[in-house]
Amino acid sequence: MNDIPKYSLIIPIYNEEENLAELYRRISPVMDRMDGRVELILINDGSRDRSLEILRDLHEKDSRICYLSLARNFGHQIAVTAGLNFSSGQVVVIMDGDLQDPPELILDMIEQWRLGYQVVYAQRTQRRQEGWFKRLPAYMYYRILRHLADVDIPIDTGDFCLMDRCVVEVLNAMPERNRYIRGLRAWIGFKQTAVKFERDPRFAGDVKYTFSKSLALAMNGLVSFSKVPLRLSIYLGLFAAFVSLLMAFLVLYWRLFYPSSVLTGFTIVMMAVFFLGAVQLVSIGILGQYVGRIYEEVKGRPLYTLAEVAGFADRQNKQKSS
Repeated sequence: MNDIPKYSLIIPIYNEEENLAELYRRISPVMDRMDGRVELILINDGSRDRSLEILRDLHEKDSRICYLSLARNFGHQIAVTAGLNFSSGQVVVIMDGDLQDPPELILDMIEQWRLGYQVVYAQRTQRRQEGWFKRLPAYMYYRILRHLADVDIPIDTGDFCLMDRCVVEVLNAMPERNRYIRGLRAWIGFKQTAVKFERDPRFAGDVKYTFSKSLALAMNGLVSFSKVPLRLSIYLGLFAAFVSLLMAFLVLYWRLFYPSSVLTGFTIVMMAVFFLGAVQLVSIGILGQYVGRIYEEVKGRPLYTLAEVAGFADRQNKQKSS
């Protein structure tokens, strides 16, 4: 029992060779101050730089460091899921490896856990050195998601959080493949609280979550936790029917009182065709998002495959699929 760590720290890594040395330098004192054995689980998510080589060196240097190397890039949420599957601590912390999530905040999270909270999530009060082009969409998205989602997902929160083992066990048992960790964390329930912090800029390197990836994650969260987009198709259909009826009355009016008007000819017909076509395409696209998720679920493939595992004495060749 003494070999089981009390704390598991999970950090997904994707092309972070410039950040890993500083990450280790900052997180080591935090681990030293914890009142129990710690395992630091670093997940190489198919990096193309020297990240894996650096992880190997860190593992040789510090026995607390374990690492997983995924066989290819499976994405941030799947990398976090792999870390959760392999974690064994009573307390599990998820954070990013770009140092925008300050490791020192982990100690404050642990204090809240000691007060009886099973989930402690970091809530951003400010994004340092980020332009309005990034802050404004993020601000709007979290509030729209909270309004539309079936569960109460806290605003301005990411995956940086602490979870008790009981929460992690429930999360690991959930079979869905399109993972949105912060939404699943809220759906599970238990006693939750927030720790406020100011998000630092990336320490070094380029941003790994590009606009397209952020948009895909946002869509994933919306579709995973809300049926409102499906209802939107109904509303669009009703609105299209109303507009079509209104246009029919207008055409009749123009035909009776302005028979020479060009609006009663080809132009009005094309406007109606394009409008109805747009409504149909939007509705099919929304439906396709949900059907696509059903398709992914029924295939039953593993969430990830592992190319290399180190530091897990009893799980050296273990591959999880859920």
